[in-house]
Amino acid sequence: METQGGITVQRALELPGLRSGLPEVVSGAERLGRTVRWVHAGEVPNIASLLKGGELLLTTGLGLGTRPAEQRAFVRRLADRGIAALVVELGPRFSRLPASIVDAARAAGLPLVQLHREVPFVTVTEEVHTEIVNGHYALLQQAEEVHRRCTHALLGGGGVPQVLGILADFTANPVFLETADGQLLYAAGTESGPVSADPLQVWDGMRGGRAARESPPASAVLVDVPGGGPGPVRYGPGWFCWPWTGRW
Repeated sequence: METQGGITVQRALELPGLRSGLPEVVSGAERLGRTVRWVHAGEVPNIASLLKGGELLLTTGLGLGTRPAEQRAFVRRLADRGIAALVVELGPRFSRLPASIVDAARAAGLPLVQLHREVPFVTVTEEVHTEIVNGHYALLQQAEEVHRRCTHALLGGGGVPQVLGILADFTANPVFLETADGQLLYAAGTESGPVSADPLQVWDGMRGGRAARESPPASAVLVDVPGGGPGPVRYGPGWFCWPWTGRW
């Protein structure tokens, strides 16, 4: 499953490069849905300081240290940096991953994968980056299509309800237009996707309580949409969002 801005760790493991290394997930199997933003390969002890988060880090383990305390600290620094997963190729450095590394990854909730066969890291990098770039391109194409449909609707005399309907069809989720204080102005639903209920019922469930009105619901993303009044209005789709101007 591709995600906005990258692919999942699971998808990266399914690509031919990593799959040929016979990958074994030894920690964080429940977090393989994390987004891989980029791939980095490195063997230096301070590799965490070179990362920004979201990376799939490839290593043979040369920089992990020789003492358990060093190895635990190495893994903790990577987890604190927010990398997507750590992939260690077994070989001359490690015939199997030490318990200190595995335990530290489990404690930090970091996906940890060991490769039982040698793989060219450059091949893995090229494959994953190609998937990510292709995903970005597909996203741009979809954005162009949404923009074209919304523009056509507006030029044809359509108003806010029609635009919201287009967005609802695209996200396969209800879309709402609210005032800045959370009052509903318009709602649009969809007959497909994970949510096909009455959009007004969905909105009431998301915004029914006082706390929900004062802060964004956990299941929604909000976008400020500049308007003609004293404050912004907001589009709020139920589960998925699209990079539109403002704040979803």
